[in-house]
Amino acid sequence: MTNESMANWPISDAQPFDNPSTGLRARLRTQPEGTVPGLTTGTLEPPDYLMEQLKITDDLEALLAVLPPHIEQVLREANEGNDLLEIVLDLGRQPEARFANREITLTENEVTGKEIEHVVSRIGEFDADNRAGLERTLHRISAIRNRKGDIVGLTCRVGRAVYGTIDIIRDIIESGQNILLLGRPGVGKTTMLRETARVLAENKRVVIVDTSNEIAGDSDIPHPAIGRARRMQVATPSLQHEVMIEAVENHMPEVIIIDEIGRELEAVAARTIAERGVQLIGTAHGNTLDNLMMNPTLADLVGGIQSVTLSDEEARRRGTQKSILERKAPPTFGVVVEIQDRQRLAVHHNVAAAVDAVLRGRSLPARIRYRDERGEVQIKEATLPLLSLEEGAIRPPSKPAVSLTALHVYPYGIARNRLIQVASRLHLPVLVVDDLDKAGVVITLKQYYRKRPRVIADAEEGGIPIYVLRSNTIKQMQNCLVDIFGLKATEMDPFAVAMRETQEAIERVLTGTGPVNLSPQNAYIRRRQHQMARQADLISHSHGKEPRRGVRIYRE
Repeated sequence: MTNESMANWPISDAQPFDNPSTGLRARLRTQPEGTVPGLTTGTLEPPDYLMEQLKITDDLEALLAVLPPHIEQVLREANEGNDLLEIVLDLGRQPEARFANREITLTENEVTGKEIEHVVSRIGEFDADNRAGLERTLHRISAIRNRKGDIVGLTCRVGRAVYGTIDIIRDIIESGQNILLLGRPGVGKTTMLRETARVLAENKRVVIVDTSNEIAGDSDIPHPAIGRARRMQVATPSLQHEVMIEAVENHMPEVIIIDEIGRELEAVAARTIAERGVQLIGTAHGNTLDNLMMNPTLADLVGGIQSVTLSDEEARRRGTQKSILERKAPPTFGVVVEIQDRQRLAVHHNVAAAVDAVLRGRSLPARIRYRDERGEVQIKEATLPLLSLEEGAIRPPSKPAVSLTALHVYPYGIARNRLIQVASRLHLPVLVVDDLDKAGVVITLKQYYRKRPRVIADAEEGGIPIYVLRSNTIKQMQNCLVDIFGLKATEMDPFAVAMRETQEAIERVLTGTGPVNLSPQNAYIRRRQHQMARQADLISHSHGKEPRRGVRIYRE
């Protein structure tokens, strides 16, 4: 959506309000008639609520007013306010502005201590989490301090109230289920959470636990964007779990809204609230469901994970090793929504089944919801890439340059699901069969091969090749399939795969493609990727958090 098209939208009379702190009148833009998105899925008719108009307010003038005059002027001249995400001021460095799809340097001069003080003197006080805000707005200013406690950096993040953002999942929001929103920073989790509170507050008692004042703004009077919902502020982030319980015990809510569940005590408090019959809607640190499962602090939100030891007979029946991972308890949140970008979501309607699928190495089904080029909401079934929870999981290489003949494998005593997963990631045509007569090879473990069971004896008599693994691990299966199909070592080397991916990304950017995000890598490989980008006269920077930290390559 271009700035010019948004500038032509009419001003709505439905939600205007004055901002006493700035004297400014918030602009609520609405889509013209005929451009309202609708829901399309099979034979379902579009619900009436998707016909509501989309309205946006950001109070951007209030944020620009606290910046040094020369930086404010550059931002106004850029005229990209609708795409502005944040302004970064670091002492001794050039100021930067980050937009939805790019970053720019605002001036050639380095930021001085006076310029940082200029901003700090015009905003509210910083809390224990080094966050401050502007009165009656949704903007957030975060500070970086040195060892003495002096502020040496500021991140000024634009806060926007976007009315209509939950239309894409409104049927889920109003279902009464506990819902967890996941997504990378800046993708719109808090914006969607704020709109959720406003919509549900029209018919239910809604209480927001606003730890950093991001949802309802940095003021004792909540921002109008939350509607009739009530807001409880939190003195320090470490007390969020206590305020969560206090909200339930003292204020009789039907819905609790929580932003950024990040500590173990908060996860325990969330489970307590869910067990009391209160609908819980919140966000957590993590991009995807399997990210959350690998986080020991927050895994309890989706049921938790425990190690279970099976008997020899049960392990053989399941085709797994004796020690396996299983879900420990029912999930706190019945639905997980992965926000892939602002117009595309992946919804797991049955979190318990999804977690079990990941632990058993099966495909991870999800329902994808997105807006097409006409602005209509589409829903389709999809299977998401499955990340292994095992240490040292493999990275998929490029597809083989030549077609390979399908291999029928009879697995005996090894994890079938892992074998299928490895074959899929290596792009190898492996078919698992249950009939020994149809098998091209047999793969088993050393402990079973030594005992010479009847299956192994029959395979030897029939001349069927038998491959023996030392252990029931993904790495062993990977090496076995590489040997069977005669793949080159370079095709399996993670470093070679990463370098090949980087070269392909550089070629794409040089031919005019926009920014390209590379797969997450370790620090050494990221350094090599940055070197390759510099040699090609391109810009690169790392983004995300370990272990999902990767490199983005783009032009100036």
